Amino acid sequence: MKNFALIGAAGFVAPKHLKAIKDTDHQLVAAIDPHDAVGVLDSYFPASRFFTEIERFDRHLEKLRMEGEGQAVEYVSICSPNYLHDAHTRLALRVGAHAICEKPLVINPWNLDQLAAVEQATPGRVYNVLQLRLHPAVQTLKQQWQNESPADKRDIVLTYVTRRGRWYESSWKGSQERSGGVAMNIGIHFFDMLIHLAGPVMQSDVHLRDVDRMAGFMELETARVRWFLSINENDLPDEVRAQGGYAYRSIRSDGEEIDLSAGFTDLHTRVYENILSGGGFGIEDARPGIDAVYNIRHADVTDAPSFAHPKLA
Repeated sequence: MKNFALIGAAGFVAPKHLKAIKDTDHQLVAAIDPHDAVGVLDSYFPASRFFTEIERFDRHLEKLRMEGEGQAVEYVSICSPNYLHDAHTRLALRVGAHAICEKPLVINPWNLDQLAAVEQATPGRVYNVLQLRLHPAVQTLKQQWQNESPADKRDIVLTYVTRRGRWYESSWKGSQERSGGVAMNIGIHFFDMLIHLAGPVMQSDVHLRDVDRMAGFMELETARVRWFLSINENDLPDEVRAQGGYAYRSIRSDGEEIDLSAGFTDLHTRVYENILSGGGFGIEDARPGIDAVYNIRHADVTDAPSFAHPKLA
């Protein structure tokens, strides 16, 4: 049984990590969050130590490390806000642990090189949670696409709308500097998945950039992708709104829907199983997606030609 610690215990994604640690029969010995609404710990690891100050948490992990084998934390799960992922990954490495970090691993690409240098100098490894790569449908699709040789590049249309309330703009997620904006917050999952499936980015254009929505075009090695991302409720299809829904996700390849509706429940557990069995996705795996989003965030907005997303028509 391995010892885990967790940063960001009050966050939205923390329960998925707590469940993954529990599902893989390991234990959480320490957790940290500046907010103390962490009753979720009782459902998984009620005996875990809890801190609201990162300095005391850091000191506790160092104390456990000094106590030696059996006490030291071996993995630190990082569920904190995007702009803190870099610093918290470094903390994990400094105390001799491996880091399992949520997306995005960093916001700016050059921080990957600095993280790689720290990783090289410490015994720990950095793992990024790229769970869509382990989705059964995505794995099947990757194998299928590798075995096919289409006459032309695939035509992919990605549409993702997920409603966010007024709280969003007041939180760290509403800050470009701290979250990376819409393209990073809700887009990084899908950009990483598509690059994983269709190869590196050859060309990238941005056709729309607002605070709450973005759209553009991305040419990959074997696919052309028209994408639209939004947190604005008004962008939801009428039928979704009529049914009281708050999210709409569609990925179409050459007119056919890629069905990702099932298989999400235990993806974080699969990520942990993969890491603990000697696999996992590291810094270089995360780089293409982070590069792609960084370029999207800083690209000039251009007129939308014939290959613009249908939402812009």
